[in-house]
Amino acid sequence: MYVNYKNIQTVGLPVWDSADLQFARAVQKLVNAPKKTPRGEPIDGLAKKLDTLAGPVQFSMGGGSDDIADIAWNLPTVVVRYPSNIPGTPGHNWADAIAMATPVAHKGVIAGSKVVAATLIDMLTNPKIIEDAWEFHRNVQTKDIKYKSFVEATDKPAIHLNREIMNEYKPLLKKYYYDPSKYSSYLEQLGIKYPQLVKP
Repeated sequence: MYVNYKNIQTVGLPVWDSADLQFARAVQKLVNAPKKTPRGEPIDGLAKKLDTLAGPVQFSMGGGSDDIADIAWNLPTVVVRYPSNIPGTPGHNWADAIAMATPVAHKGVIAGSKVVAATLIDMLTNPKIIEDAWEFHRNVQTKDIKYKSFVEATDKPAIHLNREIMNEYKPLLKKYYYDPSKYSSYLEQLGIKYPQLVKP
């Protein structure tokens, strides 16, 4: 965990240009984003400083969800979160998804990838990192609490449930598939000149 954080500090935040900041602020204004985070930090444009390392995380029934539990309860795991979206946008909303086609996301992914690559190099060149991770996993994280997955080895994904919907909509989505042989970016394919939000 600390190795990963050291690499986050080394890589640092992406360098946002004026178009990135203009785009982020315009989206924040459009969705009436809050002016402060839940921790009281100002929301204005894009990330300007790295978060500090915090933990352990207090128990909570809220927040985002993903499938990392099946991994993290079975082997040492570290999560890398990188700035590739616009702060202050509502979750599960179009405004929370539009950055993915912009340089904001690309710059964030590059920074996150550098952190992952540097951490892998550290783990491969210093086996003690992995030994220490297993030590913590066995003797702290899973010492008193054991995990049992709700998913059994015999369970099959219920992919048939959406078959009719996918058969109807998948052909309609094809016109939105990015064609890198014709366009230099997805935004160009959509006829959008970054950082504008709508067609003129």
